[in-house]
This record gives sequence, C-alpha cells and structure tokens, in this order.
Amino acid sequence: MKHAIEAIYENGAFRPIQRDAVAIPDGQRVKITVDDGCEPEALRLAMNVYDGLSDRDIDEIEQIALDRGNFFDARSAD
Repeated sequence: MKHAIEAIYENGAFRPIQRDAVAIPDGQRVKITVDDGCEPEALRLAMNVYDGLSDRDIDEIEQIALDRGNFFDARSAD
C-alpha cells in the first residue's frame, strides 16, 4: 500500500508530523521517497524559457530545436 505522509528529518531518522497518520507496526520495513520541495535552479529557469515570447517566436524556436541539421556543421562531415 502506498500513501504519503509529512515528516521531519531529525537525528538521522524521519519522524512523522502526525503520529496517527502512520498505520504501520513498529519494525516494519518501508521504502521512503524524499521530496524536499526544492526545485533545482536549472529547472526553475527552464520552466520560464518561453515567458514574454509570442506564439510565432515559440514555434520558430521549437522548429529550430527539432531540425537536427542545425546541430551539426555539414562541412565537418567530410
């Protein structure tokens, strides 16, 4: 069974914020996925890459990115 709970990391252990939120017997082995809520700077910037651009500008950028010929210099293929 999967469910999410909020916890605090203290003294090398995760402590649930609400004790009654966990219906797991003591000693039960579990798998924890940690989400610290922080976005990497690169991801934050990437999410705003199209801000202020027109639909036409965005279409042009996406076409350039999808055209592999723009990434390789045809002269270097010799």
